Amino acid sequence: MPKVYGTGVFEFRHPRAAEYPLPADAPPAAAPASTGGSMTLLDIQRDRLTCVAAEHWGSAPAAFDADLVKEIYSKELRVAGRGRKTVPLQRVMILEVSQYLENYLWPHFDADHASFEHIMSMILMVNEKFRENVAAWTCFHTRKDAFKGFLWRVLKLKDEDRTISMAEKTNYLLFMINAFQSLEDELVRETILQVVSLKLWHTLSFGRLQMELCLNPELIKKWTKIKRKEAKEAKKAGQPCNPSEMLENKFLRNLIEEFLEILDSKVILSSQDGGEESVFNESLSGQVDDSSVLYCERFMEFLIDMLSQLPTRRFLRPLVADTAVVAKCHLSTLYTHEKGRLFAQLVDLLQFYEGFEINDHSGTQLSDDDVLQAHYSRFQAFQLLAFKQVPKLRDLALCNIGSIHKRADLTKKLLVLSDVELQDLVCNKLKIISEEDPCSGRRDFLIEVLVAFFEKRQSQKEAVNALPLYPNEQIMWDESLVPSINYSGEGCLALPKLNLQFLTLHDYLLRNFNLFRLESTYEIREDIQEAVPHLHAYINNDGDTGFRGWSRMAVPIKEFRITQVKQPNIGEVKPSAVTADVTFSISSYRPQIKSEWDGLKEHDVLFLLSIRPSFEPLSPEEDAKSTVPERLGLQYVRGCEVIEIRDEEGGLMNDYTGRIKRDEWKPPKGEIRTVKIALDTAQYHIDATEVAEKHGENVYGTFNILMRRKPKENNFKAILESIRDLMNETCIVPEWLHNIFLGYGNPSAAQWTNMPDLLETIDFKDTFLDAEHVVQSFPAFQVTFINTDGTENMRPSPPFRIKLSKKMREISHALPGNVNSLDITSKNNMVDDEGSKKEKLRVETYIPADPGPYPQDKPKQNSVRFTPTQIGAIISGIQPGLTMVVGPPGTGKTDTAVQILNVLYHNCPSQRTLIITHSNQALNDLFEKIMQRDVPARYLLRLGQGEQELATDLDFSRQGRVNAMLVRRLELLGEVAKLARSLHLPEDVSYTCENAAYFWLLHVYARWELFLAACAPNKENPTFVKDRFPFSEFFSDTPQPVFTGESFEKDMHAAKGCFKHLSTIFQELEECRAFELLKSTAERANYLMTKQAKIVAMTCTHAALKRRDFLQLGFKYDNLLMEESAQILEIETFIPTLLQRQEDGHARLKRCILIGDHHQLPPVVKNMAFQKYSHMDQSLFTRFVRLGVPYIELNAQGRARPSIAELYNWRYRELGDLPYVREEAIFHKANSGFSFEYQLVDVPDYRGRGESAPSPWFYQNEGEAEYIVSVYIYMRLIGYPANKISILTTYNGQKFLIRDVINRRCKPWNIEPPCKVTTVDKFQGQQNDFILLSLVRTRFVGHLRDVRRLIVAMSRARLGLYVFCRRSLYEQCYELQPTFQLLLRRPDKLALNLEECTPFTERPLGEAGNIHYITDVEDIGHLVNFRLEHLRQMQSMQYFAPHTEAVSNPPETVNGGIVLSNTKEGMEEQNGDTSAVSNNDKMDEDTAEAKGDMMHEASKMDEGNVESGDVANEDKMVEESADEGKDKMVEGNADVTIEDKMVEGSADETKDKKEEEKAAEAKDKMEDENPMSEDL
Repeated sequence: MPKVYGTGVFEFRHPRAAEYPLPADAPPAAAPASTGGSMTLLDIQRDRLTCVAAEHWGSAPAAFDADLVKEIYSKELRVAGRGRKTVPLQRVMILEVSQYLENYLWPHFDADHASFEHIMSMILMVNEKFRENVAAWTCFHTRKDAFKGFLWRVLKLKDEDRTISMAEKTNYLLFMINAFQSLEDELVRETILQVVSLKLWHTLSFGRLQMELCLNPELIKKWTKIKRKEAKEAKKAGQPCNPSEMLENKFLRNLIEEFLEILDSKVILSSQDGGEESVFNESLSGQVDDSSVLYCERFMEFLIDMLSQLPTRRFLRPLVADTAVVAKCHLSTLYTHEKGRLFAQLVDLLQFYEGFEINDHSGTQLSDDDVLQAHYSRFQAFQLLAFKQVPKLRDLALCNIGSIHKRADLTKKLLVLSDVELQDLVCNKLKIISEEDPCSGRRDFLIEVLVAFFEKRQSQKEAVNALPLYPNEQIMWDESLVPSINYSGEGCLALPKLNLQFLTLHDYLLRNFNLFRLESTYEIREDIQEAVPHLHAYINNDGDTGFRGWSRMAVPIKEFRITQVKQPNIGEVKPSAVTADVTFSISSYRPQIKSEWDGLKEHDVLFLLSIRPSFEPLSPEEDAKSTVPERLGLQYVRGCEVIEIRDEEGGLMNDYTGRIKRDEWKPPKGEIRTVKIALDTAQYHIDATEVAEKHGENVYGTFNILMRRKPKENNFKAILESIRDLMNETCIVPEWLHNIFLGYGNPSAAQWTNMPDLLETIDFKDTFLDAEHVVQSFPAFQVTFINTDGTENMRPSPPFRIKLSKKMREISHALPGNVNSLDITSKNNMVDDEGSKKEKLRVETYIPADPGPYPQDKPKQNSVRFTPTQIGAIISGIQPGLTMVVGPPGTGKTDTAVQILNVLYHNCPSQRTLIITHSNQALNDLFEKIMQRDVPARYLLRLGQGEQELATDLDFSRQGRVNAMLVRRLELLGEVAKLARSLHLPEDVSYTCENAAYFWLLHVYARWELFLAACAPNKENPTFVKDRFPFSEFFSDTPQPVFTGESFEKDMHAAKGCFKHLSTIFQELEECRAFELLKSTAERANYLMTKQAKIVAMTCTHAALKRRDFLQLGFKYDNLLMEESAQILEIETFIPTLLQRQEDGHARLKRCILIGDHHQLPPVVKNMAFQKYSHMDQSLFTRFVRLGVPYIELNAQGRARPSIAELYNWRYRELGDLPYVREEAIFHKANSGFSFEYQLVDVPDYRGRGESAPSPWFYQNEGEAEYIVSVYIYMRLIGYPANKISILTTYNGQKFLIRDVINRRCKPWNIEPPCKVTTVDKFQGQQNDFILLSLVRTRFVGHLRDVRRLIVAMSRARLGLYVFCRRSLYEQCYELQPTFQLLLRRPDKLALNLEECTPFTERPLGEAGNIHYITDVEDIGHLVNFRLEHLRQMQSMQYFAPHTEAVSNPPETVNGGIVLSNTKEGMEEQNGDTSAVSNNDKMDEDTAEAKGDMMHEASKMDEGNVESGDVANEDKMVEESADEGKDKMVEGNADVTIEDKMVEGSADETKDKKEEEKAAEAKDKMEDENPMSEDL
C-alpha cells in the first residue's frame, strides 16, 4: 500500500471561522445576556463556563477534577431530543475559545482511566476546530505516545456498556470523518489506517472473500501469511484464534451494521416511538426522526470519503459490497421520503464511487474498453452458470447481452424465479451476499443486488458529456448542491471534496468539474436574484407578464424564435447544434448602458429567463414560506452563447470573422437588436424529451427576459469546456509528476536531485555580482576559482560556470514542511566538524564573447544580490523536475523567478517556457522585470487582456510583436543594404530576407572565413586585424574606434564582437523570414506564438479559456513557471500543464516551477460551503505542501522594518532581514508625529455600539472608521503623501463605510484620498509605506482567526502599521497570540508626538519622544478639527497678504497647507524607491479612480436603505449616481488641492475673494455639523 507522506504539526486548514447565531431556545447564561440575536463579548465574559475556565485552566489553574469534566459534558455539551442539532454551538464555542482541549482535557488525559465524558468532550472540541477551520491536531503532538491511546479509546467507545444517543453517534462519526481526512498527519495516520488494512477481510462473508482473492491472486500469499501470523500469536498467548473479533478488524463492519439498523428501524418512528420493527418499503405514515436522518447522511459522507481515497478504499470496498449498503439504501423508506432528498443524492454519489473505474490494488485507471470487457465477461459467466444450473433462466442465458443488460430488461427476466430459487442463486451460486444477511430473504432486495451487480453502467465520459454546461433553475436553488451564503458547516452536502488524494486523473477532473460548475451556478444565481427584482414583473389585463421597472443587466424579450435544430452526430442522441434568434429593444436605456448591450460579442454567455409572477403580492406569511424562485416568479433559466448580433436594419455588429472590413463598418441603426444565440444541446434534448414523454410545458415558448453578466465574471463556460475536453482525452501528466499529483508515492521523487538528464554544468551569467557573492552563496563549500584551462584565477570576475557536485545535490535547500532547516544546518555543521575541511567547489570564470561595438549590443545586467537560499532556488528551477519555492512577504520571489527564466534561457536556448500567474498585475510585474534581463524582446510574448497595463513603450501582445517584427525586418534590411554598400556590392541583396540569407553565405560569411584563415599565421602582427578586417567600413560609425592596433588578441576579440553583431542581424532576419512569407495577420500571430516566442506569459484564466485554440495551433512548451500558485485554484493550476498535445504518448513538460506562499490567503471561492465542506479553496501548491513535497523557503525579507517583520515572521521557518533593511537610514528613523512605528489602538464603543451588520456578512464599525479617517487626516496635515498611505480592513462593509467617511470629511477640505481603501484580501501582493488597519469585529474574531489573513494584514506595511480593533477580543484568540502578544507590549492608546509637524524627523527608531495619548475617537476628532481650523485661518491670512510677501515669505507653520505640497517631493526623495506607487501620473490616475470608486460605493450603500417597493427608482438612482459620480470626479480633479490654493494666493483679488468666501462657508459648515459621522 503506498505510504501517504505528511507534514507533521504543520496543518493547513481553511479560512472561514464559523459564526454562531444565538438560538432562540439557548439556555440562559449565569449573567443576564444582552439583547439581540447574537452573544456579545460581555455575555461571554459573564458566562458560567468562562468563569469555570478561568478557575480551572486559566493562568492559575486548579487541580484536575474528573467530575467537572463529566458535569460540563452532561449539563453543557450533551444534546437530547430528535432534532438535527448535535451540539449546543454556543457552549462548545465558549469552551473551544477558552482552550478547554489544550489546557485541560488533553494534558490530563489518561487512556486507562479517562471517562466516557472525557473522551466525548475531546471529540467535540476536535470537531469544533475542524468546523472553524483551524489546526485541530497541533496540541496532540506534545504527547505523541498518549495520542495513540486516545485513538484506541475512541475505537473502543462503541463497545463500552453505555447507551449512546443519536447525537453522540453523529458526533463520533464526524470525528472519524475528520480523522480520515487528516492522513497527512503522521500521528493520525499511523493508528487510523489500521482499521482499513487487509485484516479487514476477516469480516467478509466466505463467498465474498473467495471472490476477492480469485480476482486478486497476488493477495493470496499475503493473506495466508497474515493468517499464519495471527494463529501463531494466538497460540503463543494461549487464546483461541478469532481474528474477526479483533477491534481493528471488526470496527468498520460493526459501524456499517449499526448504520443499517438505524436506517431500517430508527429513521421512521412507529406510533409507540418504537423503531423496533423494520419499516422497509412500508407507508410513510410515521414521523421522521431528524437526528437519525442526519446520522444517515453523515454515514454516507463517511463512506464516500473512505471510497474516494485509495489507501482507505482498497480493502473497504469489498466490505461495502458484501453488506450491500447501496442496495439497502435504495430500498429504504428514507431514500424516497421528502426529507431524504439529500440522503438520496449522497447514496447516488456513494454508488458512483463504489463502482469507480479503477483497479483498487494497482491504482491504475480503467479505460472504457476495460470496463466494457469486464462487464461482458461477468455477464457471460452469469449466462453460462444460468444455462447449466438454473433451468428457468435458459431464456436469459441464450439472449445476447445487449438486449438484457439494462435494468428493466434484466429485472423482467428474473421474475420467473421463485423466492427460494432467487435466494439460492444470489447467496449460494453467485455468492454475492451471505445467507446470514438479515435481508437475504426479501425478494426485492435480492433482485436489486443482482441487477446492480450485472447491469451495464453508464460510463463517466458519457455522463459528463450528457451534462448541460449551463445551470438550470432546478440546480440553482437546490440547497444540498448549491448552499446559500450562510452555510455554517453543521450538516453535510451532496458535493465532492478536494482533499489530499485522488483516485485517478479522471476522478480529479470530475470533482473539479462538478465543483467549478456549482460555484459558477452560485454566482449566476446571485446575479439573477439581484437583477430580476428591479424589473417589477406583474400580470397585465391580458394575463401576460409585464414589467414596470428596468434593470441594467436584464432586458425584456420582444421575440424568441428557434431557427435551427441540427441532426445529432453519429453515436449521440442530442442535436449537434440548436440556434435561436432573440429580439429586444434598448430604447429605454441611456447611451452608456446601450453601448454595453451593443458591446455583446461572439462567445459571450447570456441567460434566458421565464418570469411569471403571482396575480397578487404574497402575504408576509406566504413570503416567509416561499422559495426564492416563487418570490421572483421565476419559472425557467437557460443559458446560451452569442453567435452574432444585428441592428434594426439587419446590419452585423461586432464582427470578428473578417466578413466586414474595417473601413466598411458603420454604427448600429435603430433601437432594436437581434441576437443569434447557440443553446445548450444537452439541455435542449432533456427539455424536448420531457415534453415528448411527460407532456411537460415547452420551456422555449415562455422566455421573456434576456440577462447578461459582467464579462470578467462570465468565462465559466470556456473553463468547463476545457475540463470536459480533458476528461475526453487521454491526459498525459509527466511521468515524473503523476504519482505526486494524485497524492501517492515518495513526495521527493520529482525533486531535481532524483531526476535524470540533469544539467551538469550551469552558466549562471549575471546571477552573481562578484566573486565574494559566489563565496557567500555556497557557505558549505570551499570555493576556488579556475580559468577555462584549469589554472587558478586569483582575480575572478563574473560570469561564472559551476559544475554540480554530489554534495550539492545532497544539501538541497528544499525541505518538507515538517523539517526545520536549522536541524539540517546543524547536521551539516557536525559533518563538517568531523571532516578535515569543507569540500571544494570549483567555479570556472570565463571571458564572454564581445557582444558588439554598439551600446545596444551590451547585455542588460542583474543588480540583485541574491541570498544563498535564492541561489538554491535558481539551481533547482533550471534543473528538470518539480521546484516549489515559498516566498514570504518581501523576500524577492519575483526576482528569483525572473533570474530562473534568465538563466534557463541562456542554458537551454532551444526550450520554450510558459509563465502563468493568477492576476494581470503579478504577470505584468514579472514581465517588466524579464524585459530588464538579457533576453531579447523578440522572444517575449504576453497574451491576454492585461497587456495594455504593461509599463513599457513596447507592445508585447501578439499583434504588437508581429508589427514589431515587421518594423524590425525593415530596419535589418536597411542594415544589410548599408553592409552591401560598404562592401561595394549591389544593394538589391536587401530586398527580402531570402536575398539577405544568400548574401550572408556568399559574401559576408565567406569573407569572414578568409579573414580567419589569413589571421592564423599573422598572430604576431599587432596591426593585422585592424588592417585586414573586411567590414571596417561598415563599423566606421561606432562611438569608439573598434581597433587599437596595439594587440592582436584585443583586436581579434573586438573583431569577433563585430562579427557577432553581423551574425545577430542575419539571425534576426532569418527569424523574420516567416513573417515575410505569411501574409495574413492571424497566420503571423500564430507563427509567433507557436514557433518564435521563447517565453510566453498569460494568466491562468486565459490559459483555461484558450486551451482549445492552443491545441489546434500546436502550441508547445518545455517548462512551466507559475507565480502566485498558492492563490490559484487546483484546476486552474492543472490546465496550464496540459496546453499541448502529447508526443508519442509522452508529455513534453520537463520542468514545473511553482512559486507562492501557502501561509497567505488561498484562492477566492465566494460560496462558503465550497470552502468549508469541499475545500475548493485549496490550491495545488498547498496540497503539495500538505503531502510533504519538499520546498525551498526564501529566508530574508527586504520590505519592512525588522520590528514590523517580527509581527509575522514567526509563521515561517527562519525569516530574517536583508542587509538593506538593517542598514538603510529610512528604516532607522521614527515615523514623524507617531511615538511608535507600529501599535495596536483599542477602539471602544462609539455612540454606544461596536460592530454592526446592516446585512449578512456586511460588517461595519463606525468608531473604527471615524478613528482611522481622523488619523489619516492627521498624517496628511503633517505632510505624509497620500500615495504612501493605504487603509485596509477585513470586511467589505467597513471598506464602503471608510470610503464614505473619507468622502464626507476630506472632500470639503480638498484633502486627497489615500492611495487605496480596500480589504486585506484584495491588497494581497501589494504594499505601502504606511498601513492603517481596521479589524472591525467586537463580538467574535470572525475570519481573521484564519492565520493566513493575519499574515497578509501584518505584512503590507514597510514603515508604519497602526491596527485599530477591540483589544479585549483579539488578545484572547489562541491562533493569533504570537502577533498580538508583540502588539500588546506597547500601550493600546494611540501615542502621538505633536511636536513633530513635518514628515521629516531625526528622532531615531525606538525613541518615543514626548508622548501624547489619544483617549478615544472624539479626542482624535477634536485634534484634527483644531488643526483643520488653524489651516483655514492660515489660508485666509495668505489670501489677504500681498503677492510678493506670499511668495518671498511662505509660512513655515506646522499646519499650513504649504507643508503638504513642499514636503511631498522631499518625502519621496527620502524614501527613495520605497513607494508602492512611484509614478506621479499613475498616482493621479489612482486618485481619480479612488474618488470615482468612493462615490460609486457610497451610492451602493445608499441603495441598501431603499425599501423593496422602490427598486425601480433605486435602479434609476444607481444609474444617475454613477453619472453624477463621474461628473463629480471630473469636478474633483478640477478642484484645487490644499497646496494649489497656496499658490493661487497670488492671483487677482476677485479670485481671492471667491476663495475666501468658500473658506468661510466651509468653516460655517464645519461648525454647524457634528464632526463625527452619522450612523449609516
